[in-house]
Amino acid sequence: MRTWGGARKGAGRKPTGERAGVSHLRRSVLAARFPVHVTLRMLPHVWNLRSRRSFRVFRTAIAAAAERFGMRVCAFSVQGNHLHLLIEAVDRGALTRGMKGLGVRLAKGLNKLMGRRGQVLADRYHDHVLRAPSEVARAMNYVRRNREHHLGDRAGRLPDGYVDPYSSACAAHGVVLPEPRSWLLSQGVRVVEDVARRRRGGSRAPEESR
Repeated sequence: MRTWGGARKGAGRKPTGERAGVSHLRRSVLAARFPVHVTLRMLPHVWNLRSRRSFRVFRTAIAAAAERFGMRVCAFSVQGNHLHLLIEAVDRGALTRGMKGLGVRLAKGLNKLMGRRGQVLADRYHDHVLRAPSEVARAMNYVRRNREHHLGDRAGRLPDGYVDPYSSACAAHGVVLPEPRSWLLSQGVRVVEDVARRRRGGSRAPEESR
């Protein structure tokens, strides 16, 4: 017997873009002491973000939104069609408001640059809450070296000491970001990096003494 109501196949909001999209389930609770790794993707029609004109739009947007609504953007990496951000926020609401503000600025700036209207962001941002020093250190390294990650085997062709000009690791673009306040991002990362550095030095010592 045919019935009405209940779940129906194909019902509900459709994901935006080619990907399935970010889950719309309730996001996890966020405390101020935990940094967040955020990924924000663009729709296919958006111009390459790793160009001078597109990066100027990002630079203007991040300068205005890097410390607003209780959210601080402490590091970034710009790739062709997406952004990686390391963020601190006082709570989940602050992160949501801050990311909305950044998204609006990016959309307006990129649409003006491209001479069009409409949606720019592929979907809601994806976030991963970082709760341990080692986790934060891995995320920081991933953001810093994200260009190498995307280049894959070609990354070996980069010069020694390469610094991605489209990331916060490079000071030449003039983007000034707020200093991190959480222990995990301000000190925890350094503790993990110092331990790893000492271990690498210790592992080489026996070979060097031969």
